[in-house]
Amino acid sequence: MTAYRPFLLLLLLVSSAAFAGETTLRQPRPNLITAGQPSAQQLRDAAASGVTTIIDLRQPDEDRGFDEAALAEQLGLRYVRLPIAGARGITDDNARALQRVLKQDDGTTLLHCASGNRAGALLSLIHARIEGAPLDAALQLGRDAGMTSLEPAARAALEAKP
Repeated sequence: MTAYRPFLLLLLLVSSAAFAGETTLRQPRPNLITAGQPSAQQLRDAAASGVTTIIDLRQPDEDRGFDEAALAEQLGLRYVRLPIAGARGITDDNARALQRVLKQDDGTTLLHCASGNRAGALLSLIHARIEGAPLDAALQLGRDAGMTSLEPAARAALEAKP
């Protein structure tokens, strides 16, 4: 049963999102779920399903629709804010910062921005720069995690000398 837990968690969260018209959740890696802005109900479902940490990549002035930090605390979730400013925030330094935060969680992490775009772009940098993946594999991980319009920024960062 333990081997299937990440899959079951994602299935539960995705099915609840589909019925409620909420954000799409992806699982690009075991114990890592990426998404756009989750709703309050999705946070409750995530906590009930075993998510232990929320990493929010949105800027402080971006509207979340509810007090996400307060709800995460109420649910017993670790809440980390790592503000990333669009394309100019897709940097090696920010990828390393995200990797440090990801490594601090032994459980399942929900990583989100507004759409999953920033999350995917930074994960592509982590995969290439820190984990040594080739460019195409790194970009594919980014797309699997939700990267769309930030792919050119991620590619440019990956093609630049470290």
